[in-house]
Amino acid sequence: MNYEAANISIKSWKEEDRPREKLMQQGRRSLTDAELIAILIGSGTKQESAVELSKRILSAQANDLNQLGKLSVQELSKFKGIGEAKAISIIAALELGRRRKEQQSAQKPKIGHSRDAFELLYPYFSDLPHEEFWLILLNRSHAVLSKHLISKGGQSGTIADPKIIFNIALLHHAAAILLAHNHPSGNLKPSKADVELTQKIVSGAQLLDLQVLDHLIFTDHGYLSFADQGLI
Repeated sequence: MNYEAANISIKSWKEEDRPREKLMQQGRRSLTDAELIAILIGSGTKQESAVELSKRILSAQANDLNQLGKLSVQELSKFKGIGEAKAISIIAALELGRRRKEQQSAQKPKIGHSRDAFELLYPYFSDLPHEEFWLILLNRSHAVLSKHLISKGGQSGTIADPKIIFNIALLHHAAAILLAHNHPSGNLKPSKADVELTQKIVSGAQLLDLQVLDHLIFTDHGYLSFADQGLI
C-alpha cells in the first residue's frame, strides 16, 4: 500500500488533537514529546495518527529522547509511516536540541563585583574617541545573558532612552541589568545627567521587579562604579 497517498493531515484531526494548534494556544511546554514529534512528521498513516505513530516510535526507544537521538535515518525509516524526509526532520530537530543544551551548559561569566563588569566591558570601551552606552542583561544568579549597545554619541555625551533599555530587558527576560558608558575626556566623575538617568532607570526598574546592579563609567585609565560609591 502507498502510505504516502493515504497520509492523514493534522488539519483533518479534531481540534483538541491538533498539536500545532495546541502549541499556539497553550504554549510549547504544554505538548508531550509525542506531540512535538508529530508536528515534525506532519502526518500519520491510514492506520494511525501522527501522534500515535510518534508514541510508537518513542515507546520503541523506552520513551528516551537521548536514545531516539542516536537513531540513523535508516533506522527511523524502518517504522511504518516514516520515510526518509520525516526521519531527517526528526534527526535535525534532536540535533538542534543537543546543540542548544551544549551552548547552555557552557559557563557564562558572572558579575559578583564591579571589577568583573569592568573586565567584561573594557574591550568595548578601550580607546574609543566617542561615548557609547551599553546594557548588560543578567539572570537571577547575575550570570551574563547578553550585551547590548544602546547608543553612540560624540566626545561629550550620548543619549540613552530608558524605554529602550527596559524593552530590551523585558524582551530577553532579564532579572537584573547593568549599565555602562565611557567618558573619552578621561574624567571619571559622573555628570548631573549621568546621575539623573541612573536614578530614573532605578525607579522604573523597581516597578518592573528588575534589579539595577550597577552603572559603570569607563575611561582609558580606570572606571567608577555607582554601586561602589553608594550612588545606587
